[in-house]
Amino acid sequence: MTNPLIPGITAAEQDVLYQKLNEYNQKKASFKEVGAYLVVLPRADCPRYSLWIYSPLPERQSIFYIFDLSEDIHEALRMASTLCYYSPRPLSLVEYNAKRMQNKGDDIISFGKYHGHYLHEILRIDPGYLTWIAFKFTPRIPKQERFAHIARIYHSVYIDILQRKAKQPPAGRFLGKEGEKVTDLTLTVLSVRLEDDPYKTQVRGTTPYFYVRQILRLKDTSGNLVTFRVNSRTASRHSCQLPAVEHAYRTDETVHIASARIAGTYTIGKNKWTRLNYVKFHP
Repeated sequence: MTNPLIPGITAAEQDVLYQKLNEYNQKKASFKEVGAYLVVLPRADCPRYSLWIYSPLPERQSIFYIFDLSEDIHEALRMASTLCYYSPRPLSLVEYNAKRMQNKGDDIISFGKYHGHYLHEILRIDPGYLTWIAFKFTPRIPKQERFAHIARIYHSVYIDILQRKAKQPPAGRFLGKEGEKVTDLTLTVLSVRLEDDPYKTQVRGTTPYFYVRQILRLKDTSGNLVTFRVNSRTASRHSCQLPAVEHAYRTDETVHIASARIAGTYTIGKNKWTRLNYVKFHP
């Protein structure tokens, strides 16, 4: 299979990326035996890379959509490889194939509380129901037999996700107790979420002015998880949109903090988070 050209990066960057992808796949099984996860390149109607699964089992269409990833190839592959790390399936980068990837309607639920929804949606919102379809639903016609078969393919994706969660160690530790001061932190941005500050947003005449804040989730070099927010100093004319004069943080950006206070600590699943305030950045 020929590697597709990746838009937006140099030939040298592309070579390095494919080399890392080959190394990732070295311990994986053959796609002819277990199938493969596919990272599909963006296209005109879909600006993001997307994750699909190829299964060698169904006789007809055998490639099924899972979810969208990122517009950045490095972030998209990071997300996909993290999800699929404990799966025996290899990971490939491919172009969109309209003939093989176009939805035929045979993965739409035609009964029950999720009537009219796609199986990939149920994978995200109710995997238990997906498992019921895969192993408890009784097909009455050939089309329903294929539908149940597709449900079992999506169920195998769910099992891969569960394996990753089960084998993922608890993330880090708390950086201290509430009220304590921390200094000289070097953090990497994991995600950024924008929201309007409801206390500062105002309307002057008929014109709204939004003060947008960035909610950052980060990690340090030891994997300890940190979150804090950065408030915009200038107003924006648009909700949840930073004005051009403000620094917009990006995923994988490195942040250097001179000092901060621990506002609190909390746990989500196995992950321990330290929430900071009074953050002062290194000049």
